Amino acid sequence: MPVRILSDSPSLFTQILAELRNQKLQKDRQRFRWNLKRAGFILAYEISRELSYMQAEVTTPFGQALSHVLAEPPVLVSILRAGNAFLEGAMEAFDFADVGFVAAYRTELTNREVQVKVDYLAVPSLKGRIVILMDPMLATGRSILLSYEAIQLRGQPRLTFIMALIASEQGMRMVQSKLPQAHLYVGAVDKELTARAYIVPGLGDAGDLAYGSLHS
Repeated sequence: MPVRILSDSPSLFTQILAELRNQKLQKDRQRFRWNLKRAGFILAYEISRELSYMQAEVTTPFGQALSHVLAEPPVLVSILRAGNAFLEGAMEAFDFADVGFVAAYRTELTNREVQVKVDYLAVPSLKGRIVILMDPMLATGRSILLSYEAIQLRGQPRLTFIMALIASEQGMRMVQSKLPQAHLYVGAVDKELTARAYIVPGLGDAGDLAYGSLHS
């Protein structure tokens, strides 16, 4: 599995990531969503470097210009709900892409493990397509794996990219072992998980920070 970690080199992305992690700045929900969107755009742009292009001739007001355009648009698939702000950035990068949604969420702790349930799928045909499956937080890897299993009901992708803002080392290993054919693009990799499978230091619950808490 090819892996790209953007935080390995300082850039505008690492500035955005620092703001997303900052608990003081997280109090501004709109700013958090905006930064999540910006991060999604940058990660999608980096993925675009791996795609195939074809030469095209473009007519300008003064003549003809040769350029390169995508040979095939990807299908963007967001894991609800935290993935949606992330998706907005990817959609700006690939403004002509088809888009799908899959719901994967935590259920109660069972045998000291967090369980993940998938119960919603709205995805176009993926047979032979390029797919970018995205979730800001890749913690245990279960959400990604179960979501990938679910989207295969819409056909087997030809090429799959996994896009995450922050991954845990454990989650990375899980996805790499189960989906060795996928290309993994992440913003940063953190070492630890809490007992409830939150990434440490991470940034907290991305869905709650973007859209509000679901807990009383």
